[in-house]
Amino acid sequence: MIAILTSSLGNSRKADGRRYPLPIPEGNGLAGQIRKVWKEDSRVLLVSASPKEHERNDSILYCQRESFSMSGLSACEFLLCDGRSEELIRRLEDFDVLILAGGHVPTQNRFFERLELRRRLRFFEGLVLSWSAGSMNCAETVYAMPELEGEGADPAYRRFIPGLGITERQIIPHFQDIGQERVDGLRALEDMVYPDSMGREFIALCDGSYIVQDGDAETLYGEAYRIRDGRMTQICGQGESAQI
Repeated sequence: MIAILTSSLGNSRKADGRRYPLPIPEGNGLAGQIRKVWKEDSRVLLVSASPKEHERNDSILYCQRESFSMSGLSACEFLLCDGRSEELIRRLEDFDVLILAGGHVPTQNRFFERLELRRRLRFFEGLVLSWSAGSMNCAETVYAMPELEGEGADPAYRRFIPGLGITERQIIPHFQDIGQERVDGLRALEDMVYPDSMGREFIALCDGSYIVQDGDAETLYGEAYRIRDGRMTQICGQGESAQI
C-alpha cells in the first residue's frame, strides 16, 4: 500500500455557494506523485467524512471524479461510500484507489470505526489518498484538535483517539490558517496545540504540502513544521522535500 496524505488536494473551488472541480495542483509535485502510482482506468472508492451529509457528499464525489479526469487520471469506476452505501466497503480489495475525504475528525473517525476500515486496510494493496480530516485519521493515534464550539470547553472531549494506523504521524492540516482560529475563546496554536504537544510530536502541513508513505519510508513535500514539547520548527519549505 502507498499513501499520499495531504493537507488539501486543492482540486475544487467554492463560488456562489457551490463547489466546482479543478485539476489537481502541480505544486510540490503533487499531481506528478499521484500519476506515478495511478493505474490506468482505476477503480476508485471515496469514503465520506460524514455519512449523513448526503448533499455535501454528492458534491464532493462530483468534484473529485471530474478533477481526476481533468488531471489525466482515468477511472473506470468512481463510487462513494457514505451512510447510503456502507456495503461498498466490503469490496475494498476490489478497488485500486481509496480516497478519504476531509470534514469533522471525530465524526469521520466514528464512521471509519463502524466500517471496520482499519481491519479491512490490512488486506488493501492499492493507493490511499487523503486530505484534511482524512489525513489526520490515518494516524495510529489521531490528534483531534477541537474545532467546533463546545469541544474546546468540554472536559470530556477526547483530543487523542485511535486511528487507522497508516502512519505514526499526527497531522495538523491547513496550518497557514491556524493563527486565526479560536474555539470557545481558546487560541488554536497557543492554547491548544502547544500544550497538547508536551511529550508528543505533531506534523503541521500547509495547504499544498503532503506526506508520501510507501511502506519503507515517509517523505514530506512542501511547507511543513514539527511541533514538539511546545516548540515549533520548520522542517520543509515550499518546493522542497525531506525524509521524516
